[in-house]
Amino acid sequence: MNVLAAIGLGVVFALPAPSQAQDYPSRTIQFIVPYTSGTTADVLARLLGTKIAQRWNVPVVVDNKVGASGVIGTEAAANAAPDGYTFLFTATSYGTVPALRAKLPYDPAKSFASVSLLGTSAMTLVVSNKFPAATMHEFVEQLKKQPGVVNYASPGTGTSQHLAMELFKQETGTNMLHVPYKGTAGALNDVVAGHVQASVASLQSATSLVQGGKMRMLGVMSRERVATFPQVPTLVESGYPNLLVDTWYGVMAPAGTPPAVVGRMNAEINQLLTLPDVKELMARQGVEPAGGPPEKLDSLVRSELQLWAQVVSRGKIVAD
Repeated sequence: MNVLAAIGLGVVFALPAPSQAQDYPSRTIQFIVPYTSGTTADVLARLLGTKIAQRWNVPVVVDNKVGASGVIGTEAAANAAPDGYTFLFTATSYGTVPALRAKLPYDPAKSFASVSLLGTSAMTLVVSNKFPAATMHEFVEQLKKQPGVVNYASPGTGTSQHLAMELFKQETGTNMLHVPYKGTAGALNDVVAGHVQASVASLQSATSLVQGGKMRMLGVMSRERVATFPQVPTLVESGYPNLLVDTWYGVMAPAGTPPAVVGRMNAEINQLLTLPDVKELMARQGVEPAGGPPEKLDSLVRSELQLWAQVVSRGKIVAD
């Protein structure tokens, strides 16, 4: 059975019974995903879960604990025993949600041990074909000529797309009106229709619309240009060095998980991220494999927590 077929069967990967040896791992490993089935974090958890189950000869269960922008699943993972049998597959909202919620049932800086940064995906700035700006310079110029007139869409208040555009406003000294939607599709459909003029969108969600000529991409918020649109400059190239915003995906374990277990899972994930079928599936999700030591994810999380707290505070943003 190939990996994609296995992913489609369900959350439990049936395998031979684990060894009776007491060495880790000796029983079922749980991957908690705080997002719905079919999201990128979920797809990655199922893909890697299948591989690890096969290689380690233990069952791996993917458990979607959904709700409250990822808080419910994250809390469940934080409260799990730190014994190496529970891992959290999380994403960008791990860093944005604390900026908008004064109280959380876990401490995002202390409740988890970083295991591995799985990958990143570029965020893009897109505009309606009806908007008279062909470059980022022209876009900013138009915004400064019409402060508070241009509208931008997001999938909802407090989403990474919303906060990324608020960071854009703060760094460029511009002002736009936020129009929150209930999801990415509605937001981008109204950009295409010209009801709103702009949006920040993930590379994956923007690609087909831009390639189909339904809207324009003015810039990417990653450090390097993306292979899909090599002609589109980064916002850093356009003169905004602080406009670096990626969607990211990572694996964490409850704080107190033995370092040897964290190290073993990190090493395994690093190996899996080099496999051709893993890279292929990640590419279809618009994700560039990352990997590296646990400290790489830890550094990213700490910087994200600080960045979005500052953006929310400066913008006086309040969650719905």
